[in-house]
Amino acid sequence: MDGRVRGALLTAVGLAALLAVGGCGGLSGGHSSEDSAASAPEKAAPAGAAPAEAGGAKAGTGGGAPDLRVDQRSIVYTGNIRVRVDDVDAAARSAVTAATAVGGFVGGDERSSTGDNARAELELRVPAERFTAVVEDLAKLGRQERRSIRTEDVTEETVDLDARIITQRARVESGRKLLARASSISDLVTLEGEVARREADLASLEAKKRRLADLTALSTITLTLVGSDADTSSEEENGGTGFLVGLRGGWDAFVASLGVLLTVLGALLPFAVALGVPVALLVAVLRRRRRRPAPVLSESLPVPAARSAP
Repeated sequence: MDGRVRGALLTAVGLAALLAVGGCGGLSGGHSSEDSAASAPEKAAPAGAAPAEAGGAKAGTGGGAPDLRVDQRSIVYTGNIRVRVDDVDAAARSAVTAATAVGGFVGGDERSSTGDNARAELELRVPAERFTAVVEDLAKLGRQERRSIRTEDVTEETVDLDARIITQRARVESGRKLLARASSISDLVTLEGEVARREADLASLEAKKRRLADLTALSTITLTLVGSDADTSSEEENGGTGFLVGLRGGWDAFVASLGVLLTVLGALLPFAVALGVPVALLVAVLRRRRRRPAPVLSESLPVPAARSAP
């Protein structure tokens, strides 16, 4: 009887131990599955963050040269056109009307001579979006002889100026805050000088930005109007090369130098006459005195006395 009880007890203890081990295994298995589920997003996050970071790096590539459309870029247009017309004054008035009609203005107006040799040079400022249309209208005023169009992309400079202005404004604000908390005269004087310097730098950057904005908003067209008989050969030669062009340029330089030399001589001639004549007379007198022979002094030699005969 005791053996059966002992066997039953041992069996019960063994079953309890097995149940305990199974429960612990189930609990540990549950925890591991929860841990794996919880850690899955954390492990997946870096994998998902990689494309985002790559996209951010790609978007930030070329921070100084943003990838913008043509209509979003800052471009400065400059044109130079020469037109031969029958009436220079009438053509100049038409050119001014064409510029002001699109919202532009005249930046410079220089005219010379009259008749068939008349000449006018106008500097027209027109909105950038109307630049090409105005150039075409100006070419129709007469017979176009020359056209030169230049463009300059200043997008990077504009972006750089914007960033520098933002930074400089922050520096000015921080300087003003420090100035408001100054506790001594020496600190006050030092901070006032530093704030003034930062404000001057900010004003300079803002002036550059305004100038750049003006150049991009308003394009410049230099229009040269020449009469029907006006000579423009010298303008063509200025841009040419070759032996004859060099020879002609050297001859022009020689003639110009000779003209300057003759001008200087003409300016010095009155002084030469006023001072040279007295000097020449003085030199002649001195030379004549030197050439005059010196007087010869005659000296009587003593005559020896005659000796008496013995």
